Amino acid sequence: MQNHFTILDWVVLAAYFVATMSIGFYFWRRSRSTEGFTAAGRSLPGWVCGLSIFATYLSSISYLALPGKSFADNWNPFVFSLSIPIATWIAVRWFLPYYRASGEVSAYALLERRFGVWARLYASVFYLLTQIARMGVVLYLMALPLAVIFGWDIRLIILFTGVSVTIYSFVGGIIAVIWADAIQALVLMAGAVICLAVMMFGVEGGPAHVITTAAAAGKFSLGEFGAGSETGRLWFDAGSATFLVVLLYGLFLNLQNFGIDQSYIQRYIASSSDREARKSLWLGGILYVPVSAVFFLIGTTLFVYYHSEQHERELPEIKQLVAQQRLMQRGVHPEYENAAAGILTENYRRALNAEAAELTDRDVGDRVFPHFIAKHLPPGLTGLLIAAIFAAAMSTVSTSLNSSATLLMSDYYRRFFNPRATDKQCMTALYLGTIAWGILGTGMALILVKLTESALDIWWTLSGIFGGGMCGLFLLGMISRRAKNPAAVAGVITGVLVILWMSFPKLVDYLLAQPLGSGAQELGVRLQQDSAPWRSPFHAFMVPVIGALAILCIGLLVSRLSGSGDQPAARNAGDQNGPKSSQ
Repeated sequence: MQNHFTILDWVVLAAYFVATMSIGFYFWRRSRSTEGFTAAGRSLPGWVCGLSIFATYLSSISYLALPGKSFADNWNPFVFSLSIPIATWIAVRWFLPYYRASGEVSAYALLERRFGVWARLYASVFYLLTQIARMGVVLYLMALPLAVIFGWDIRLIILFTGVSVTIYSFVGGIIAVIWADAIQALVLMAGAVICLAVMMFGVEGGPAHVITTAAAAGKFSLGEFGAGSETGRLWFDAGSATFLVVLLYGLFLNLQNFGIDQSYIQRYIASSSDREARKSLWLGGILYVPVSAVFFLIGTTLFVYYHSEQHERELPEIKQLVAQQRLMQRGVHPEYENAAAGILTENYRRALNAEAAELTDRDVGDRVFPHFIAKHLPPGLTGLLIAAIFAAAMSTVSTSLNSSATLLMSDYYRRFFNPRATDKQCMTALYLGTIAWGILGTGMALILVKLTESALDIWWTLSGIFGGGMCGLFLLGMISRRAKNPAAVAGVITGVLVILWMSFPKLVDYLLAQPLGSGAQELGVRLQQDSAPWRSPFHAFMVPVIGALAILCIGLLVSRLSGSGDQPAARNAGDQNGPKSSQ
C-alpha cells in the first residue's frame, strides 16, 4: 500500500512527543515528595483532572475499535456510553465523598478497614496484574496497525513509546501524567473531529448521503430493547447483546471504574477541593458520550466510504493488510524474492491470499480507520491523527504506571515492609515501582508480538474471574455498615464461583480454537459436549452484573443471618470508616 507520511507529518509527530516529554521535566520539582508524586499536592483544577479521566478512559484500543464496531455492525455498543452519566451521578453522590473523606491515597486501604487485610490484597494484587496486561495490550494494539500500514518495526514502536511514557511518568509523577493526559485529550479529540469532517465531505454526496445511506443499512440501530411483557408475563433476554444488557454491562463496569479503580480514585484525590473533584468527574464522564458518538460516526462514515463505487476496490487491500497482520501474530513474517522491489515469494503470497479470502467486514473493522488515515488524509493531518493514536495509548499507560507505583508503595512497601518509612524511602519505592511496571508493561507488549489473540483472550477471562468480585465487595462495604469479614469472604467466594461458571464457555472456546487434533482442542470438544446441560445461558456482558450482585446479595444475607443486623451506611463517609489513617 502506498502511504504518504511526509516530512510535515514527521514534524507534527515529533512536536507531540517533545511537548509530552517536556511536561514531565517541567513538573519535576513539584513531584519530588510522596504527596506530590501520588496526589499532586491535592491542588489541581477540576477541568484538568476531568480531561485526564476522559483520556484515561479512551485508550488506543477504543480509538481504533469504536469505529471498527460501527463499520462492521451498528451503534449497539454506543449504549455502553449512555450508561456513563448514570454511573457518574452515583459516583459523585457516594463514591467521591467516600474517598475524599478518607485521607487515603490507596483505593484499597478502605477495604482493609471494612473487611481485613485480605480484601486489600485481593483487590490490589489483581489490579496490579491487570495493569501489566492492560499496558501490554494497549501498546501492542497501538503499534500493530502502524507497523503493518507504514512498514515501521513494531518492536521499535513499542519500545520507543514504552520508554517515553515511563520517563515522563518517572520524572513528573501524577501531576505530569494528569497534565499530559489533558493535552493528549485535546489532541485526540481534535484529530477525531477533523478526520470526521474530511471523511464526510470526501464521500460523493457529502454528509447527507452518508446519513441516508447508513440509515437505510440499519447502521444507527442501538439493538433490540431486550425486555417486555407477553400475555401477562414479563420477559428479559439476557442471552444476547440487547439494549438493556449493554446498558447494565456499562453501568456495572463503570461503577467498578469509578468506585474501585485506583486510576480514577487518584484523580478524585488530586483535585483541589470537593467541588473541583465533582467537576472533574462530571467532565470526564459526560465528555466521553459525545466523543464516543464521534468515533461511532467515523465508523459509519467509513462503511459508506469504502462501500461506495469510488472506493470499494480498497477493501481487498485492507483485507490483505489484516491477513498480513494475522500471519505475523502466528509468527509468519513476509518473505521476499526481491525485497527491494517488494516482490513476495509464491508460498507467502498464497498463504496471504488464503487468509484474506476468509475475512469479513467484522474481521477488518478496526483496521479501516488506520488505513484511511495513512492513505487519504492530507499531509500534516496524517501526523496529527497518528499523534492522536499515540496520545490515546500513552495517556492510558502513564495512568497505569503511576497508579501501580502508588499501590506498590502504599499497599506493600509502607504497609508490610517499612511502616515508618521516610518520605525519601517512599520516593525510592515509587521510582522503582514506576520503572518495574514500565519494563513489565513494555515487555508484555513485546511478548504479545509472538502470541496469538486467543492467548490474550484467556488471560482477560481469567483476570475477570478472579478480579471481577472487586465491585461487588466495594458495594457491600458501602451499602451495609454491619457486614463483616465472614459476610465478605462468603460473598467473594460465591461471586468468583458464579463468574467462573458464566465464563466457562469462553474457556471452552479458547480450547476449541487450538490446532485441530491437539490435546487442548480435543479437551475443548469433550468439555463442550459434557457441559451442555449446565452451561451458562447468559451473554458475556452479564458476567460483571451477575457477579457483583451475587457478592452483594450473599454478603447481605450472611450478615443478616449472622445476627449482626444490617444498617444503612452512614451519611458521612469519614464516620463510617473510622479514624483517618496517618498514611
